[in-house]
Amino acid sequence: MEQQQAATPRPDPTSADRFDGLVDVEQAEAALVEHYPRLVRLAYLILPPGASRSRRVLAAHAVVQRSLPRRPTPTPAHSPALPAPCGDPDPAAAPGYACVRLRVLRTALGTGRRWWRWLPVPPPPLPRVWGLRLSPRSGGADELALEKALSALSAPGRAAFALCGPERLTEADALRVLAAAGVADTREALAEAARVATPAGSRDRSPVESAEFDPCALQARPTDLIRRRQHVRAVLAGGAAVLVCGGLLGLPGDGWGPAGADGPGGAAAPPYARNAAAQAALDPTKVTAAAATAWRSAARQDFAAWPARGDRVRDRELLRRALAVWARPGSGVRVAATPGTAAGPAAGPPQLLFAGVVDHAVVVFFHDGLRVVRYAEAADGADGSGTTLDFARTDGAAGTSADAVVAGRTHGNVRYLTAPWVTSARLVDLLKPDAAGRVVHRDANGLTGPVPTSAPGATCTAWPALRTGGELLTDLAEPVPARLTYGAPREPGAVSGARARTVWARTACQLAALRGQGMSAVNSWEFARQPLPGGAGSATWVCTRAETWRGAGSLTFAQIQTPAAGGRSGAAPGAAVARADGGTACGPRAPRVLAGVLWKATGGHPDGRWWLLAAGSEQVTSITATGGVRGQTAGRFLAVPAKAGDRAELTARLADGERLTTLR
Repeated sequence: MEQQQAATPRPDPTSADRFDGLVDVEQAEAALVEHYPRLVRLAYLILPPGASRSRRVLAAHAVVQRSLPRRPTPTPAHSPALPAPCGDPDPAAAPGYACVRLRVLRTALGTGRRWWRWLPVPPPPLPRVWGLRLSPRSGGADELALEKALSALSAPGRAAFALCGPERLTEADALRVLAAAGVADTREALAEAARVATPAGSRDRSPVESAEFDPCALQARPTDLIRRRQHVRAVLAGGAAVLVCGGLLGLPGDGWGPAGADGPGGAAAPPYARNAAAQAALDPTKVTAAAATAWRSAARQDFAAWPARGDRVRDRELLRRALAVWARPGSGVRVAATPGTAAGPAAGPPQLLFAGVVDHAVVVFFHDGLRVVRYAEAADGADGSGTTLDFARTDGAAGTSADAVVAGRTHGNVRYLTAPWVTSARLVDLLKPDAAGRVVHRDANGLTGPVPTSAPGATCTAWPALRTGGELLTDLAEPVPARLTYGAPREPGAVSGARARTVWARTACQLAALRGQGMSAVNSWEFARQPLPGGAGSATWVCTRAETWRGAGSLTFAQIQTPAAGGRSGAAPGAAVARADGGTACGPRAPRVLAGVLWKATGGHPDGRWWLLAAGSEQVTSITATGGVRGQTAGRFLAVPAKAGDRAELTARLADGERLTTLR
């Protein structure tokens, strides 16, 4: 500011820049503290109104606080004194106030062209209130009209208005102060201010003196609390990560992985450790691959017998990037893993299954004996954007469980990569058990063309499945499709017969609840067929059990499939009546089940009563109902009259005397 004063041309000896004395720092500080609200209001009126009210308030306070001189400052002669209250003149405050006011004017007028300079990050120049948003109180129509009028003025015009208004200077004093502040055309500024039509205000007070223009009378509101909390957590986590990584990088050695493993601008995070096995897993020259015909003589046909296929299997740079991202995915990589699947790096060199272009992405499949890992990057860029990494647990996969993987998804379609032993692929709709389906084209690498898949949240009007030979596979939004089977839990078979296809046609819509759960196989077992009361036909009781790759986390549900269920015909979905998470029911360890439901004949059937129906598997010898409905029967079927809303407890006895409860 002192440089600006020195650069101002000195007029004749009667001008405002003729110095009569010095104002020391203590005197200026006393004037600033005593008249702080007046000075902040002055700066607030001069600053451009284009900024938000909150930023303008902070900028006004910053202007005044920076106006305090660092050393004794010359006082301009004929400086207008501070208008003191009537009967209480304070001449001693006039020199200090005139000095501080002049510095505020110069700063605010210079800031008008670059007011953003007062809103930077460095704390000293700008007052900051963390967690609060400050702004003046809202005024009425008069204050709004005055604000609009001031916004049309130039910065010198607003300064002239403030001097002649709240400062109560005469026209001559205002001209001298404006000239001392560096205004080139002082009379034009005064003429601008004179054209402002000040509203009358209320209670004999000018609108400019209201809370609308008082940056010291503020209202506070909180900022985004949730985002601020997230930012604090992110800063703390980032700080901890920086300390840990800094310590690790400071260790002797060259870090983890070969130099340039992910290339400049790659998607992998910076190296952070050194391990012999991890280094071997990062080396594309050590990636293993099965022979092209190894599956023909393999003791077990599984992913370990897949040969490496695709037109990019010899692309060392691609494999290097994929291995590096697998070992240490960066923050921009989307990583997904089925439940119970570890997403960590490989313990050693993995096996390569595929590397090639699928639609608009370059895809690489690895297998490490426990997991299938899918790496994908954009085919038209090498900056790491759009990189994904998917993990799927596949331990124990053999035969049809290793028939295919999902190579890509686009626009509601999927592409499957089939095993080398798959001789044919056909797309079928499970809801159409009598339809033959259509042949799916596959290229020389076993990659199918795009085929539709079930969309999450959509109405269940179709459920696509891939038939590879006699087996059925369906996409459940995971890298490895689930195998569908039919039959007794200890000997499930392929969904091939008419009865099996009909049961699955009425069960397929229940598969929507299994998406993303890491399911390896889903078996439907028709455990009973019960005659319905009143000659309404017969109901089929089905128990469907979904097994996961990890063993734990299975899901079992029982359903009843009645004729024209829900008033619809054909393959209308069955009604799920019970569900169990985990357990052994309907599985090879416990191939038995008991289920019940309240049922009423529909479709105009003469028997319009409610019934409690229950059925058990072949081991059941008797069923008992207690609670809201009571009844007992010898055998594995129960039908007892009931009322709508009745609740009953069902138990059964097995041939060996063991007690069995309903699926839950």
